[in-house]
Amino acid sequence: MSNKKFETEAIRTQMERSQNLEHSSPIYLTSSFVFEDAEDMRASFAEEKDRNIYSRYSNPNSSEFIDKVCKMEGAENGFAYASGMAAVFSTLAALLDSGDHVISSKSIFGSTHTLFTNFFPKWNISTSYFDAQDLDSIEGLITPNTKIIYAESPTNPGVEVLDLEALGAIAKKHGLIFIVDNCFATPYLQQPIKFGADLVIHSGTKLMDGQGRVLAGITVGSNALMDKVYRFSRITGPALSPFNAWVLSRSLETLAVRVDRHCENALKLATFLEGHDKIEWVKYPFLKSHPQYEIAKKQMKAGGCVVAFGVKGGLDAGRQFFDHIELLSLSANLGDSRSIVTHPASTTHSKLTKEEREAVGITDGMVRISVGLEHIDDIIADIEQALE
Repeated sequence: MSNKKFETEAIRTQMERSQNLEHSSPIYLTSSFVFEDAEDMRASFAEEKDRNIYSRYSNPNSSEFIDKVCKMEGAENGFAYASGMAAVFSTLAALLDSGDHVISSKSIFGSTHTLFTNFFPKWNISTSYFDAQDLDSIEGLITPNTKIIYAESPTNPGVEVLDLEALGAIAKKHGLIFIVDNCFATPYLQQPIKFGADLVIHSGTKLMDGQGRVLAGITVGSNALMDKVYRFSRITGPALSPFNAWVLSRSLETLAVRVDRHCENALKLATFLEGHDKIEWVKYPFLKSHPQYEIAKKQMKAGGCVVAFGVKGGLDAGRQFFDHIELLSLSANLGDSRSIVTHPASTTHSKLTKEEREAVGITDGMVRISVGLEHIDDIIADIEQALE
C-alpha cells in the first residue's frame, strides 16, 4: 500500500475520469472495445499496448475493483471473477500440472474440499491435509512434486486461526507457493502477504459486497504468479461482470466502517453466548478463550463477523433453535448487513462425510452466525428467545 490510510485508498482509488469529469465511476456495460485502425488492433492483441480489448479479458470496472483490492492487500496485480469458487478453481488450475501435489489445511470451505477430493484427482493432482493447529506436521507431508500450500484463516466454519507467518516461512523454505483464502478477515482486518503469502483469494460475495447482492471473487498477488493466473482466466472465461465490479468498488468504500461494526457486534454476541447455560462452547478469534487468541491478535485487527458455537442437546436442540429464530435469516451466505444463522453440517459442508466433518470440528450441533449490522440488543434477543 501507499502511505495513504486504508479508508482513503478504498475511497480514492478509482479509474481515470472521462471527458465528462464524473465524480463517481460510470458503469461500462460493454462486451468489447473498438480500435482506431488496423495497426491499433494488431498491437493491442499482440500485447504491445495495455488497453481494454474484450470484457472477458479486462474492463474498466473490473480493473478499478482489482486496483482497490491490490492496494488494500499490498499486492502487485489481480484478476476478478464471477464467484469466489471461480477464483479458487482458476487460481489453482492455472498453477498446477498433472502429477502435482497440494498441501492444505483440513479446515477449508466445503466446495474447496470437494475440488481437492473429487475433481483434481481426475487430473492426477493429489492433496494432503494438515491439522490447522499442527503445523509441525507439514514438512513431513512435502514431497518432490508438492507445489502449493493452501489455507484459510479464520477457517470456515470452525473459526480456527492459522499462524500465517509460520506457514509463510515453511513455504519459503521449501520453495512452495503459499495461497491464503482471506474471505473471513477481509483485507481490512488482515493482509496475508505481510506474513509470506504469495497469492490471496477472496469471495467478494461476502463482506466485500456486504449486502448479499452480487456474486464475485478475486485473486491478487505477485506479478509473476498473477500473469499465469490471468492467462488461464482470460482463456477459460470466469470473469466478473462489469456491473458487479462497479457494485463492489462502491461497497469497498464503506468496508472499514462496516467491518468495524460487524466485529463490535460479533464480539458482544460471542461474550453473551460464552456465559449462556444452553451453550456448550463458543469460538470467536478475539475471545480470550479462543485457542489461537494470541495468534489472532498478532495478525488480525479484529475478530471478524463470524461466531461459531454448539448448542447443548446436539442435533435435536440445534434444530429447535433454528426453527425458533424470528429476526435473523436462515441462509448459507455470510458477511451480509443482515445477521445470518447457518447449520454447516446440513448446508455448506453437507458434501463432506460425517467423519470428514468431525475431523475438522464440524459437529452436528454446530451453529455458525454471521453477525450483521442490526442493533446488537435485537440480535441477542432473537438468539436468546430461540435458545429458550
